[in-house]
Amino acid sequence: MNVTLWIITWLLAASFLASGLSKLMLTRKKLVTMGMGWVNDFSTPAVNTIGILEILAAIGLIVPALAGTAQFLVPVAAVGLVLLMLSAMVVHLRRHEAKDMVSGIVLLALAVVVAWGRFGPQSFTS
Repeated sequence: MNVTLWIITWLLAASFLASGLSKLMLTRKKLVTMGMGWVNDFSTPAVNTIGILEILAAIGLIVPALAGTAQFLVPVAAVGLVLLMLSAMVVHLRRHEAKDMVSGIVLLALAVVVAWGRFGPQSFTS
């Protein structure tokens, strides 16, 4: 179970690090051409904030566990991603973008698994 949680955690961290960096480094036009039409509904600072939150969550999923300090932040970061993905689901529902929700639902489920596993049976603090 621990190995599975680590694999899922690394996949989530890589995914959200890449996503966050793209939101900070690419133009809005480029993001739209990549299929992120939702950025047209948000200001540039809001898109940048989402990118920063994704990067912080990616760091929070990995660094505390590897450093062996503040390991409680791992499931907290996973819960943050759950909230972020629930918000994304709302945006996609409002925009009638059902096809864009599939990957979000998968990421949401993976974040739930990490939060459950690290708060529960595979907690770093027990």
